[in-house]
Amino acid sequence: MAEFSEKLYSSSPPAAVRQRSRPSALFYAALAVFLVYFCTKLEAPRAILYPQRFVTSLSSADSSLPTTTDAICPQADALFPSRNGGIWTKTRNKTASSDFKARVVQLLAGAVQIPTESYDDMQPVGVDPRWAVFGEFHAYLERVFPLVYDFVAYANLKLRKINTYGLWFEWTGSNPALKPILLTAHQDVVPVDPITVDEWVHPPYSGYYDGRRIWGRGSADDKNGLIGVLTAIETLLEQDFIPTRTIVAAFGFDEEASGLQGAGELAKALLGAYGPDAFAFIIDEGDGIVQTFGTVVAFPCVAEKGYLDVMVEVTSPGGHSSAPPDHTTIGILAALIVGYEANPYPTQLSRTSTAFQTFQCIGQYGSTLPPAIKALIVDSAQSDTALHALEAILSKDKLYRSQIGTTQAVDVVSGGVKANALPEEARAIVNHRILAESSVAAVREHNAATLRRIAEQFNLSFTAFGVEVSEPGVPASGTLTLQDMYDALEPAPVTPTTGDSSAPYQLLSGSIKAAYETRRAANGDNSTVVVAPSIMTGNTDTQFYWNLTTNIFRYGHSNSAGLGPDQILDGIHTVNESIDADDFVEIIRFYITLLLNADESVVL
Repeated sequence: MAEFSEKLYSSSPPAAVRQRSRPSALFYAALAVFLVYFCTKLEAPRAILYPQRFVTSLSSADSSLPTTTDAICPQADALFPSRNGGIWTKTRNKTASSDFKARVVQLLAGAVQIPTESYDDMQPVGVDPRWAVFGEFHAYLERVFPLVYDFVAYANLKLRKINTYGLWFEWTGSNPALKPILLTAHQDVVPVDPITVDEWVHPPYSGYYDGRRIWGRGSADDKNGLIGVLTAIETLLEQDFIPTRTIVAAFGFDEEASGLQGAGELAKALLGAYGPDAFAFIIDEGDGIVQTFGTVVAFPCVAEKGYLDVMVEVTSPGGHSSAPPDHTTIGILAALIVGYEANPYPTQLSRTSTAFQTFQCIGQYGSTLPPAIKALIVDSAQSDTALHALEAILSKDKLYRSQIGTTQAVDVVSGGVKANALPEEARAIVNHRILAESSVAAVREHNAATLRRIAEQFNLSFTAFGVEVSEPGVPASGTLTLQDMYDALEPAPVTPTTGDSSAPYQLLSGSIKAAYETRRAANGDNSTVVVAPSIMTGNTDTQFYWNLTTNIFRYGHSNSAGLGPDQILDGIHTVNESIDADDFVEIIRFYITLLLNADESVVL
């Protein structure tokens, strides 16, 4: 979950610095509060949700609109291994033991105690000494996963190190005709701000276990994923499991900074070894399980928004501040910023979008969803009026608006060097997260169109992304330049969730349900979980893996269903990061279930 540097780089910046914003699980938890509030205030019958002036567009056919049936949000059954059923039963019993829990708590705690921080300004591996801590982390992994590393030495499990610290494990299957699967995570963590150390309940690199939760930086992002994957493999090795389908695990080491040196190099190596579209599916970090409208829902992300940082630069002649022009570069920049914020991107709730699928699932299964909102969501499947009404409601809140539109945020500004000197240059960085149905080109065009009138107003020569927008040769009082700050990223391809190409999504859904139900069944609880596709509003290491498969899932089997809104992030990227120990055991059981199900699947 990459950290964005809050400063302008005076020298060449990293080629990409992309921040994964708050997990969208928060979006779904907060959705309940917002929509209940909306319905309470309006006492919203359909007549209020559909303004009177639009009622005529609702024909009599609306009375036959579909009700909440399984077709709206199809659900896979819980999928338990069959051919590998014996091994699954043994691992289920093993992972349910107190000894196993104690062991994995120590595994994760020990990983947290090694501060594998990555920074935006780190120089290449071999140059910057701050990378050396990853060597210590590798030594730790070798010590605590003896079977994994023994098999690396003596059997059909290989380990390659890419760019020194990237880890590529390959557990070769007996049937080379089957597409392998790829599990990924990242070794690095967001640095701890020294001024916040006193705010931690337990020291950030203590790995402290209080009998319920494991505390420390990386416990929830993303060493739980990395240790979870390796523990699942170690557990299967203990049961003498021999895979039919090749299993690959790849762990980058700079996801929080850009991913270029870690996953970026791993992707090149994997593509060279396996070729394009070689993997059945990829699982990387992402959203997990939350409770919304009385229903527990797992949100695997099947899409990811694009990314673009735009540098806005204004120049004009300098001079003494005692004889200023009407507008300095800083004043002009302020007008440009106002221009941005006065022209946000329109929201777009399309029936073909992942966000629309998400809301359909909430409408179908939200047991405490207000009836008026449930009706609106259901009707939106066929009624354009209902669709626009739902879009209008969601657009009223920033969290929901971010799901159905391209966002822009002016995050960094600079300009001027002295109080009595006119600033010759002023700059701002505008961050964009691009809707899956849009593109980098569309965002650049919107930027240029938004600022063109303002450039003319201040008589600036205007160049946008290498193209001269203003009339050439016309005298100007200054310049306005728009350019990419870092490498742009298009929205990710969307993973299929329905139809003939959706077998990986169905297998993932069934494995999620099996892992969830297994833990509850042990306590006499027959509850299950709904699986709904979702979209990542930030970016993960999967941005480098698009050529490897059409099936990429950003999902961490973490469970926030029992937490309040203020706890739902588990301290990710802030103070008091932690994870529930029982949830961590379930994460491991999920990986084991997924690996065994994928191994015996004939449809991947």
